[in-house]
Amino acid sequence: MNRIAAIDVVGLCRRVLGAATPRMEAYRREHSLRSIRPAFPAVTCTAQSNYLTGRTPSVHGITGNGWYDRELAEVHFWKQPDHLVRSEKVWEMLRRERSDYTCAKLFWWYNMYSSADWSVTPRPMYPADGRKILDIYAHPACLGTKLKEALGAFPFPAFWGPAAGRSTPRGAPDEVSRWIAASARRVEEEHRPDLNLIYLPHLDYNLQRLGPDHPEVREDHRRIDAIVGDLIDFFAARGVLVLLLSEYGITPVRRPVHINRAFRRKGWIAVREELGRELLDCGASRAFAVADHQVAHVHVRRRELTGTVRRLLEGMEGVAQVMDAAAQEEAGIRHERAGDLVAVAEDDSWFTYYYWLEEDRAPDFARCVDIHRKPGYDPVELFIDPALRLPELRILWRLVRKRLGFRMLMDVIPLDATLVRGSHGNRPGDVRDWPVMIGPSTASARQEELDSTEVCEAIRSLAMG
Repeated sequence: MNRIAAIDVVGLCRRVLGAATPRMEAYRREHSLRSIRPAFPAVTCTAQSNYLTGRTPSVHGITGNGWYDRELAEVHFWKQPDHLVRSEKVWEMLRRERSDYTCAKLFWWYNMYSSADWSVTPRPMYPADGRKILDIYAHPACLGTKLKEALGAFPFPAFWGPAAGRSTPRGAPDEVSRWIAASARRVEEEHRPDLNLIYLPHLDYNLQRLGPDHPEVREDHRRIDAIVGDLIDFFAARGVLVLLLSEYGITPVRRPVHINRAFRRKGWIAVREELGRELLDCGASRAFAVADHQVAHVHVRRRELTGTVRRLLEGMEGVAQVMDAAAQEEAGIRHERAGDLVAVAEDDSWFTYYYWLEEDRAPDFARCVDIHRKPGYDPVELFIDPALRLPELRILWRLVRKRLGFRMLMDVIPLDATLVRGSHGNRPGDVRDWPVMIGPSTASARQEELDSTEVCEAIRSLAMG
């Protein structure tokens, strides 16, 4: 069987490839490039689950990066246990062919308690005094210790938030992807996994922050190209086949769409006041939206209101489609975790989770990097409030270098959703904005396009030779 390194280059698409990515371009010319019909929604957790299981969300259950738990009446985002993915994974399939088949899973999602032999993923510690100490989770535990001894602490503050993709007083813009790439080399040298799943997030930051057409992102293209090129050379020298993947392309956006604010004005959103701030009360709301990039799962408590909610959504600027149960079934997303309705944004729009109508009533976590408490995805966490002064910024970087939790950095994130310039989640009309697969062809995957669920079979076929 062939050994494979599957490198997930987030945001890679045909538009990214070019003069600023000479090493990936050379690899494309040497092998083949296939466009991937994007997963729906085209977000990290769904796309990766489609790729690794060959199934749609209707089967594996990953309807987005997070969802509303109807029993707990809570929204949960970015959870890590692998058993949330209710389907067999590609390395488990390959173990039916060879029982000692091994897999390393480096920063791909759902990376806790999986059947992978080696895994590393971001995972803070939460002491009783309220701090959030940035760290990683690894299996076996000694792997994390060894990696930190060899490579230094994982640069968690740059993995997500206002420091991500930026130069800091002590770190380069691409330090996260470089750390992950270095960890992949060490895992290969020490363990030689049959399948090495590697996640490189560098393009995810400025392409959302500045937009994919901004001239500054060409430097991001060059940086990720150098990292990927070095990995290609490293694995090739060790006889490992390299497969470059991406989950989605990032398209320019100009318009945030505030579904929950529209619902609030209709009286459908319930809030609970705590210390003068407003918290979304999902269980008491008649209708609310779980926003996830360009897709929003809309939950309606009473069926008789569904038609009214749908008509409101269909009349909102920036909403391209509203999917009922039948449309969700056709798209492969109908599942108990999906919304009663699913709204899809136009290419130039994206959905916020914002539900407050007055800025001073926003919850305290709105101005923090707090991906678990927010009832939706918030790309505004990539920005620093422009009202902050230089001394305050110096304090911010000092706290970041000390690796204190982001909850210590209050009032850092602005509440201006118009700052965001790139997004993903829907299926772009232009194939140049679709994710891609670059690498050796196999008999089962020589077509120019393949579905997101066919990536699993492409990996399996490549492994089988």
